[in-house]
Amino acid sequence: MAADYYSILGVAKGATGDEIKKAYRKKAMEHHPDRNPGNKEAEEKFKQASRAYEVLGDDAKRQQYDAMGHAAYEQGGAGGPGPGAGGGFRGGDPRDIFNQMFGGAGGFGDIFGGGGESGQDNTGEDLRVDVRVTLEEAAEGIEKKIPYRKHVPCGKCAGSGAEAGAKKSRCPTCHGQGQVIRSQGFFQMRQTCPACGGEGERIDKPCKGCSGEGRVIADTTVTVRIPPGVDTGTRLRSAGNGSAGRRGADAGNLYVVVSVQEHELFDRDGDDLMASIPVKFTVATLGGSIAVPKLKGKTVLKIPAGTQGGTTFRLRGEGMPNLRGNGAGDLLVRVDIDVPKKLTDEQKAALQAYQKACGDVEAPVAESWRQKFKKFFP
Repeated sequence: MAADYYSILGVAKGATGDEIKKAYRKKAMEHHPDRNPGNKEAEEKFKQASRAYEVLGDDAKRQQYDAMGHAAYEQGGAGGPGPGAGGGFRGGDPRDIFNQMFGGAGGFGDIFGGGGESGQDNTGEDLRVDVRVTLEEAAEGIEKKIPYRKHVPCGKCAGSGAEAGAKKSRCPTCHGQGQVIRSQGFFQMRQTCPACGGEGERIDKPCKGCSGEGRVIADTTVTVRIPPGVDTGTRLRSAGNGSAGRRGADAGNLYVVVSVQEHELFDRDGDDLMASIPVKFTVATLGGSIAVPKLKGKTVLKIPAGTQGGTTFRLRGEGMPNLRGNGAGDLLVRVDIDVPKKLTDEQKAALQAYQKACGDVEAPVAESWRQKFKKFFP
């Protein structure tokens, strides 16, 4: 008995069209013969998945299948489409469905970047470098000169890959296409031409300085402008500063990934900065003013009388600039009460007098707190 099409794709009978398409894509990618050369079992599973999708991916065929099962798509079956149609691929190629869905023109490499008619892509590789900045530099923006290594055009052949006077000719193996097609049973696969390496042409005298590649590895530097507001993980693109392409092709890009050092005073949360400042007990009790440092300069913060430890004040616009130019974050100042560890006799006597006047010996905790949790005080 033939396997149920829904089971082949691993979906429920009530699955939506999108769910069926997604399931087929997964199965086809997994079992495609180009990924499993010589594997007859994978080839058969690929055929089954394509057969199932041809039926279930078409609303009319799916209705027939739901009503009659496989009989609807067997030759001579009632209501069946007859030879050469339906899900049997009689005289057809299951790769056609795969290529229609994914836009491939032939081999599996078309879908996964293996190159088209013009052969391999000679564009240079993209590169990544990491740069570390201080919080102050992240706030102000800075230019950084960054050393790194990359491919650069060969100086001996000016990037052509050929010795002086060398001749180029069309590759006789791939006829200038850069790819060859190899048959494997029922299927055909595109591969990079082994004779020309995908170039589509051959050089009778390759450059000795770069072995015909047209580029060599060298140390270099680039100056990158790091804008205000960057944070750890910010990625900046420097177009064309990646590796040079092969034989004069375009260069790749350089990606600069930023990390911001931890600051001794400020913590960062997005565009906001946070700082904790120990305030004297008397200032928190009686009120006063304190100087608050910023990344650049300082400001004055008024402390109201009776300020409790842990109170946070928000200084708007005194945080980090927004990377996209949308203003700046805030500076959040948390007040911690600075309890003295040592007292002179005079200070101690003054505090004892205050303690007595307030009745703190008899009531060492706040009465409001006692009332809130009085059930714990029998």
